[in-house]
Amino acid sequence: MSDSEETPPRDFCTALESLKGQSFRPEFHITQIPAPTRIAPWAVALQAEINDTADLDPDHYLGDTKFVVLYDPAGQSAWDGNFRVIVHARAPIESEMGDDPLLGEVAWSWLPESLQKQGASFHNLSGTVTRIFNETFGGLYINSSRIELELRASWSPATPYLTEHLHAWADFAASLAGLPPFVENISSLPRKAEKI
Repeated sequence: MSDSEETPPRDFCTALESLKGQSFRPEFHITQIPAPTRIAPWAVALQAEINDTADLDPDHYLGDTKFVVLYDPAGQSAWDGNFRVIVHARAPIESEMGDDPLLGEVAWSWLPESLQKQGASFHNLSGTVTRIFNETFGGLYINSSRIELELRASWSPATPYLTEHLHAWADFAASLAGLPPFVENISSLPRKAEKI
């Protein structure tokens, strides 16, 4: 949020309230982080590590992601509005997938699909998908090598209610990290009694 002593504008307060009290799948470990201060007068930022252990065991790291909300009461022409959502997501991928020429296009498609699935109204969506090949050396051998997929994107929400945008971000990041769809409170139907 802005360091200014001003009272936050009503629309920005509405956006903040719409982000509070949300629950996510257990692999998401979310914290609030300092928001950028130069792009807009008001901002809030969240980050999440995607890890299937409660203590964030590095061996179970699946990815990380950020969700930033910018608000400028005067609006910005590039945004075509007063709000802008920025997301960054990164996840290691298998080397066979890293060679797929359609990987970037497929990964990008998960973002608008997640936004539409959650019912988030938006416009001016843009971004990039990057493949990164990392090798870590130590001593006389390669300690590790991996390919990471990284996506940076931004869009303008149509309203200050951002709950659907937040959940679309989480859904998209889960897809990028290779997690299956998450369904809460799954219960199995009772079997029919067999006739004798």
